[in-house]
Amino acid sequence: MASKLAQTRRPQAHCTEAPGQRRPRIVVAAAQPERLAGSAPWGAERRCAAVAAAAAAAGGVAGVRLSPEEKARHSRPPGWTAPGPPPAGPRGDPDLAPRPGESLSYLCGDWRIFQLEAGHRWSMDDHVTAVVALQEAAAAPRPVRHALDLGCGCGSVLMMVGWGLPEARCVGVEAQAISIGLARRSVRYNAGDSGRIAVLRGDLRDPLPPGVAPPGGFDLVTGTPPYVPLDCGGASARPQKAPCNLETRGGVEGYVAAAARALAPGGACVLVMGVQGQRRPDRVREAAAAHGMAVSRCVDVVPRAGKPVLMQVWVLRWGADAAAAGPERREEFVVRLADGALAPDMHAARAAIGMPPARSGAPPGL
Repeated sequence: MASKLAQTRRPQAHCTEAPGQRRPRIVVAAAQPERLAGSAPWGAERRCAAVAAAAAAAGGVAGVRLSPEEKARHSRPPGWTAPGPPPAGPRGDPDLAPRPGESLSYLCGDWRIFQLEAGHRWSMDDHVTAVVALQEAAAAPRPVRHALDLGCGCGSVLMMVGWGLPEARCVGVEAQAISIGLARRSVRYNAGDSGRIAVLRGDLRDPLPPGVAPPGGFDLVTGTPPYVPLDCGGASARPQKAPCNLETRGGVEGYVAAAARALAPGGACVLVMGVQGQRRPDRVREAAAAHGMAVSRCVDVVPRAGKPVLMQVWVLRWGADAAAAGPERREEFVVRLADGALAPDMHAARAAIGMPPARSGAPPGL
């Protein structure tokens, strides 16, 4: 489906949404930036003008497209300043520039993340997990000084937690070599070489190497486990995607077991779990109980008002800590209203990780 961005004859600028893609692809048929004016929605005029300028610089070649980073930059409101700690940046290091087939995308505030264009990319699972984790950290009786992200992938949740908790030391554990490389470069781009955020190569089911866990354990543990059983979905041929979606190394039970080895007394473990298609809806509760933990909070994530719950974010604590916190809290997080507009929950979640305010008229995904 195509949604028009500007009512002009020449050049004709429009936004097409390729199958399976959430981000629009902006195409310019002719490079005449002075004609792109007047009737485009908020941000679209500047995006089209940028594309046209790029096309002009390239000799007027049709089909010039903006990178995800350029689209995000041009969608930021004029005068808006990103909150949070600034990134260290590339500092002249060629390794901290996107390679062919990669993008360097905005993540939280001005922090960015290296991702494969055709691989596993950060998504709603990561966003809501990080937001709930930061909420738990803000409500904790003591500051979160040490955080652990299990199966950190390319580092999205690890980076969002590290951005939101600038005084905390954050460690991610990942098994896929390609994801480790991306995550480590993102860490260097954002946090520099301070060592405050680190990515370890390893299987989360194995004990952490000596000296990694702080005395007493981690104050916060996060994880976005794959939750599609092997017999319920086909494996993607794209890099990273199969182990990120399918339970090739096990599911949420392994994450809970790893969290139980690492979580400090008084700490919180935040995990996400899909709902649709699950044969055992109580998997998280059963796994928690098997390790002396209990559920203190559950957030039902609804993709659109009136639709079934898509996923749940679970907050686990040691049994005594959960009992002291009172009855389990059950909440609902709505992503979009019935008419498709972003819901207040989603606006708040965007602000929680330093994303710019979404404006009416901006294409979906921005």
